[in-house]
Amino acid sequence: QVQVVESGGGLAQPGGSLRLSCEASGSDFNTYTLTWYRQAPGKEREWVAISTNSGSPDYAASVNGRFTISRDNSKNTIYLQMNNLKPEDTAVYYCNVQRLVQGYWGQGTQVTVSS
Repeated sequence: QVQVVESGGGLAQPGGSLRLSCEASGSDFNTYTLTWYRQAPGKEREWVAISTNSGSPDYAASVNGRFTISRDNSKNTIYLQMNNLKPEDTAVYYCNVQRLVQGYWGQGTQVTVSS
């Protein structure tokens, strides 16, 4: 069982920035595939960014160039730096951890972009 905890959400103005964090338990964190998803009200959950243990990060087209995913294996933590935020980025952001064939979700953190 992997415990996953997100933090860092909040309110930001359009054009502003926020950084989300996701901490996951386990001694083999460096092998995990880590993915950020988001779900806006009335919409399906969508993929935002992914970090694998071996490849380059990848981003959804809607956030490419504005969001950056990074990981600190020494802290069992991944981050999502979100810059130039837009109102359409408003959503609950979830962290998904893939360990072997099992996936684990956090509880989510709310991001609201509004003036």
